[in-house]
Amino acid sequence: MSAPRSTPTAADGIRFAFGTLTALPVRVTRWDREAARAGMLAAPLAGLVVGLCAAAVPAALTRGLHLDGLADTADGLGSAKPAEDALRIMKQSDIGPFGVITLLLVLLTQVAALTELYDEGWAYGAVAGTLAAVTARLALTLAARTGVPPARPDGLGATVAGSVPPRTALLTALLVAAVSAAACGGLFGAYGALHHTLALAAGLGTAQLLLTHCVRRFGGVTGDVFGGLAETAATAALVALTLG
Repeated sequence: MSAPRSTPTAADGIRFAFGTLTALPVRVTRWDREAARAGMLAAPLAGLVVGLCAAAVPAALTRGLHLDGLADTADGLGSAKPAEDALRIMKQSDIGPFGVITLLLVLLTQVAALTELYDEGWAYGAVAGTLAAVTARLALTLAARTGVPPARPDGLGATVAGSVPPRTALLTALLVAAVSAAACGGLFGAYGALHHTLALAAGLGTAQLLLTHCVRRFGGVTGDVFGGLAETAATAALVALTLG
């Protein structure tokens, strides 16, 4: 009988988050449910690092990974086929017409939003990129909560699905929102704090709508769905920031 695994450390969770949610060369030292839970709780931290890098060089460290997931999810949803067939379509290496159209729309929207925000000043653009990245990864933390099933018995989706207790996911979201509001308030005043907090909420709300639809359509989540959720949340947050 094998000995039980020890409780994952904060470093294990951070390694899992950066190793699976970014393209940074971070080696994942533990690949189990406990480490997955810690990794999903650390997902916003990965988003913060990506966002800060994007503020200096607007090219995301995870862009290819999450955009590929978004395209595959769009192809699966647009296929109008039963869940098993749709999941098979999502696993194919090529990108279908629904994926191509979705990628174009999302990328054009993100570029247009960031361009408008950077026109308001470097600080607005940098903070917008950072907030979008954090929102994207926070959406993954919420999507990994208990009660959200995996669509397949293997893969990243099966590893992280249901790994985060709902109460912990909610507290993490509230903490991130509070920190974001405080930081944006210090930079842009009370209205700026409210504006950015509402943008974060808009990103998470939009991702939740997509998550609900994917669970209903596919029977659960996959790694591709997580990528689609991240890009959806980031795009919605950026669009919200351009309003008002």
